[in-house]
Amino acid sequence: MTSLDHGKFTRVTTTFHSLLALDVFLLFFSGYSLTFNDELWWMVSLMGGPESVTALHRAAGFGLIALIGFWATLMITTDTGRSNFAEIMPSGDDVKAFIQDVQFALGSADERHPAAKQFAGGDPDEIPLLSYIGKGVVFIFAIELFLLTISGLLIWSKTGLMQYFGTRTAAMGFVVFHGLLGVIMLMGVMLHIFEHGFHPAFYPVEPKAFIPRELIPETHADGGIEDLTLAPSWSTISTVMGILTVVGITSVMIGSVFDEGYPVPREITIGGGPESLLLTLGINAGIFVLFVGLVLSMYGNLLRVRWERRLEEERSQPTTAADGGHPESNDD
Repeated sequence: MTSLDHGKFTRVTTTFHSLLALDVFLLFFSGYSLTFNDELWWMVSLMGGPESVTALHRAAGFGLIALIGFWATLMITTDTGRSNFAEIMPSGDDVKAFIQDVQFALGSADERHPAAKQFAGGDPDEIPLLSYIGKGVVFIFAIELFLLTISGLLIWSKTGLMQYFGTRTAAMGFVVFHGLLGVIMLMGVMLHIFEHGFHPAFYPVEPKAFIPRELIPETHADGGIEDLTLAPSWSTISTVMGILTVVGITSVMIGSVFDEGYPVPREITIGGGPESLLLTLGINAGIFVLFVGLVLSMYGNLLRVRWERRLEEERSQPTTAADGGHPESNDD
């Protein structure tokens, strides 16, 4: 690890991150095997058929509600939670950094704002962990999860939903909203996996997302990004995963417009879309990227277990005497 990859999060945060990731992956695998059931028929069969997949999706939905409720309670009732919530709120400096980066993109500023250089060789002591980019990601994911939870509860029963919204068209509107919002979040998660799993400085995974900061003190840092050696496999693997990510995102966008399945009803799909081998391969490429994300999440937790075991072994070792000899016994 380098100074770029210090432990930055508490044990509760890293544990919550792992549980949320597993639950969201389960929601995606179950939800999209239903939505794109033509292309992902093998996943539907693997999970026991449509009824089994629907039950699994609803169970994962309740898991998401439980996790959101736990996190909201933690933010309100604990001093650390309230402090973290205050840190995540956008500030005036975040607005200035965003404006400067927009100006840089338009060619009217000489350089990007330092807050945007967290992963580009900037000094980690001068760059906040939660820049406007990080805060934006947190808010976007939080809003998407909230809206998906509310709309998911509303469409639990499409028949029941029509009792409250009067017409089938209005009820189907909520159903489509849930499905298409999920597609948008799916694209964001695929980019998140690529960004944090295949960054040259952290490849193949960022330990700080899994190892709490009390296990990685600041003094552990032994160098910056300039001291790193690029893994030989990074170029090939990151290129392949980048292509699969783009193909997957493009395919789920096309599939969400042309495909028919649950929850998108037959009456409001465009129909006659590209039901081709290419679309099937593309959507499966996107699911493969999600599967890689799940594997990386498990690998991150494996790194945490190994790191904890290593620390325990080091603490159990007898302290070496100053002259290099054997330490004296406590009985002496």
